[in-house]
Amino acid sequence: MKILVINGPNLNMLGKREPEIYGSDTLEAIEVEIARRASDLGMKVYFFQSNIEGEIINAIQNAECDGIILNAGAFSHYSYAIRDAIRSVDTPVVEVHLTNIYAREDFRHKSVLADVCAGQISGFGKHSYILALEYFKFSLEK
Repeated sequence: MKILVINGPNLNMLGKREPEIYGSDTLEAIEVEIARRASDLGMKVYFFQSNIEGEIINAIQNAECDGIILNAGAFSHYSYAIRDAIRSVDTPVVEVHLTNIYAREDFRHKSVLADVCAGQISGFGKHSYILALEYFKFSLEK
């Protein structure tokens, strides 16, 4: 099973950007943990990060995998273009967030992606990605 993990804008700044909110782990360190857990689950995982909306859309549309884990960052709250990209593919997508978006600023409470995704996991820090991996492992192997 192949899983693509897509990280959106500003996630390349993890470990530096507001560590009191997002933690001190870098994106690279989180990716190592995701890859380790994926290997334990017998899965292959690939990573993509971009601050550019169109590149994220291309990654979704061109993905050759069994599932996508997507942390679209701020795009989650207003990108109808990413929403349309998710709808245009048959690949299941799980939306993840490091923080609990419902416990933050009002504008973060609405995700325009949530209802076109298989599910949403938020608030568990880097473990949100691990939980998404587990979802794919147990839902796609049926």
